[in-house]
Amino acid sequence: MHNILKTYKWFGAVLLAGAFVLGGAVLVVPAQGQGINIKIPKLSPVAIKGQIAFNRTCAKCHGLNATGSDKGPPLIHDIYNPGHHGDIAFYRAVKSGSPQHHWRFGNMPPQTSVTEEDVARIIRFIRETQEANGIFYRQHKM
Repeated sequence: MHNILKTYKWFGAVLLAGAFVLGGAVLVVPAQGQGINIKIPKLSPVAIKGQIAFNRTCAKCHGLNATGSDKGPPLIHDIYNPGHHGDIAFYRAVKSGSPQHHWRFGNMPPQTSVTEEDVARIIRFIRETQEANGIFYRQHKM
């Protein structure tokens, strides 16, 4: 039964991504546990693959479409703008994990099942979605 549910979730994610491509729709997604809503823009082909990879591997903690959950922070958030958390920060977090620093969710363990190619796609998805939600590069000042 569990495998059937996983198959339906995967199939649903693929259909949803396809709807975005065909319709060019902007979707407002209610957050899981964080109370934020985001817009999903018409994504580039690379970002669509990143969205699928993110929702398959990262959403269990960071929420569907990076909206956050009770296990991890939303990545569609200004704290993750490219001037504060550049793309290399995402690569490092996936490869080596990340100590708790902005949120109270505990340390993020390394994600050994995520390939470097998938990280690049995931970053593209996050950046395109951030921009659709008014999150752009801002120089970080300490």
